Parts: sequence; structure tokens; C-alpha cells
Amino acid sequence: MTEEPLKVLVVEDDVDTAQFVRTVLERRGGMSVSVVHEAMSALAAVAAESFDAVVTDIQMPGMSGLDLLVELRSRAPGVPVVVTTAFASVDYAVEALRRDADEFLVKPVPAAVLVDRVSTLGLQGRQRRAASGHGEVVLAVGAHPDDVEIGIGGTLASHQANGDTVVILTLSGGAIGGAADERRHEALAAAGVIGARLFLHDFPDTRLDPAAGLITAIEETIGLVDPTIVYTHSSHDRHQDHRAVHEAVQVAARKIPYVGSFQSPSATIDYRPTRFVPIDGFVDKKLEMLAAFTSQQHRDYMDPDLVRSTARYWGRFGTGGWVEPLEMIRAAAMITRSGGAGLRAAAPERAEDQHGGHR
Repeated sequence: MTEEPLKVLVVEDDVDTAQFVRTVLERRGGMSVSVVHEAMSALAAVAAESFDAVVTDIQMPGMSGLDLLVELRSRAPGVPVVVTTAFASVDYAVEALRRDADEFLVKPVPAAVLVDRVSTLGLQGRQRRAASGHGEVVLAVGAHPDDVEIGIGGTLASHQANGDTVVILTLSGGAIGGAADERRHEALAAAGVIGARLFLHDFPDTRLDPAAGLITAIEETIGLVDPTIVYTHSSHDRHQDHRAVHEAVQVAARKIPYVGSFQSPSATIDYRPTRFVPIDGFVDKKLEMLAAFTSQQHRDYMDPDLVRSTARYWGRFGTGGWVEPLEMIRAAAMITRSGGAGLRAAAPERAEDQHGGHR
């Protein structure tokens, strides 16, 4: 059977250069090439379909190729990125490598070099994507930037270490709690700590409504990433946005076999977890994710000592020394994608004591 051609996304604002790259990769490399001319269209493209590699220019109107690289690392983790530029600057090369480009090429790039590097990296990207498909697909849904990381940052880091695919869906930019653009970049940086894919919507902060598009947005994401595990807010929460997201997920994730609610700082005394996820070895990774939210460091719940002590407190109800709690909405038995019986989540365990305390 003939192997499917490599799928490559080319991001280049110069039409002639874009056409040259497309022609070389298609005719000499036998690849399937999509071309966009600016960064935002590139982000829309990777959200809509999977690519084996991305080739991007550095200097483009609006978002630069280097900024696009940062976004791609969160939205399309594991996809190799080749950065190109007409300027043979050492500074450019250092910056591209610092931001984790897989290759840095100076224009004009010889056709043979372009085909060789893109094909080699594209095959590696395809293999990584195929390997990641053997684990679970985890979707964590939060109302605002940092909600998910506070509630289950350690659990998500554990999933990532297990080889699972982690996707974060944040439904508002959190404009009431700070500058939306700043918080957006912080959310991308936090997702990048564990290589999670981030979907960030701009529903109005403090006015989220399940009937005003939330359910549809969550359903669309579920349709795109096909999760086997969903985490979201609890209904036992003082914040109206958190309750709204919980209600929307109840509808949108009705066919997902494993759905759990994490604890937010605004959770009420009625929050009653029934599963306790050991996060031993992942507390520091959670703190690294939270540290990305520099605009929110004045919040009491961001204090590393409080984060650690909360995890230690919940540890008394589970098998680990450090734990994140979950209220289970649904935990149906299923066959995992790796072929085993039962749900192979990142060790969400049920404690014998079903009546844990409350923060």
C-alpha cells in the first residue's frame, strides 16, 4: 500500500516565495501542501486539521513567525516547525532555536535541502503523532485562564508523562481579571509547559451562559479532538461562570465515558470528591504552569505553599502523598485505545473513604 503523502503547512506572506515552496515540496517531495499568508490563518488551519510539518517565514505582517512558533507548540504539539528567513542573522537563529524550532534555514533555500529537511522532519512528526494516538485523549475545560491549571495541573502533567494527549479548552479570556491579551499569552505559556494543545475562546467574562454558545463551542472541540476523558468545573462553586461551564459540559460531553469535576478556589463546602488522583512527582510541574500566569501572582490561591499544602491535605484520602480531588460525574467502564480493559487514566484512584474534607 502506498503511504499517504506528508501534509505540510506553508506560512509565507510573499506570494511568489510561497508558490516556489509549494511547487518544490509537491513536485520533488510528493507532499500535500497547504499555503496561508499570515499567522492567524495558520492557527486556524492547525485547529481544523493535522499536519506532519509546518514551514514558516519569520517576518510577516501582524504576528511574526517566531511568535507563531510559540503558539504552534501549544496548539499543535509534536508537529515539527521549520523557520525560514531572508536575513542570515545570528540573532534570528539563536531566537528561533531558543523558541524550539526544529530547523532554521536561510533563503534562498536550495530545493534539495528544503525537500530533505521537510521530509525528514515530517516523517518524524507523523511517527510522534501516531505514537501519541495509543494513549488517552484528555480534554480539560475551564471558564478562565488558569482555572484548569489550578484545579488539575498535576493530573494533566501526569497524563502527559503517561503519553496521553492533553487538550485545554478555556472559554473566556478572563478580561475582568486582567488584560485579555496578556492572559492569553500566559495561557499559551502554561499549556506549553506540558505540551498541551490550547483552545481559547472569548466568551464574555462573568457572563457565561450554556445557552449562549458554550455548549456548541464545547461540542465542536469534542468533535475535533475526540476525548476519552473530560475534566471541568464542579456545580458546587460560588462563581457563576464555573457553574455555567459545568452545566454546558454536562450536555456537550454526554457521550464521554469518563467525566470528573475539579476543585476551584471558589468551590463551596458542598464540593465532595470521590476520586483522588496521586500527583507525586508532578507538583513542581503544576507550580511551573501556575508561574506562567504572571498577572495573577497576587492571588492567594497562586501561593506555592498553599498549592503544596492543599495537595498534601487531599493526600490523606488517597494512596499518594500529594493528591488532586475529583467529583465524578461519570466513570463508565470502557476499552482503552491501547487495548487494555478499563480506563487507563493518569491514575485517578478511588479512595475507600468517600467523604473527603473540604478546603
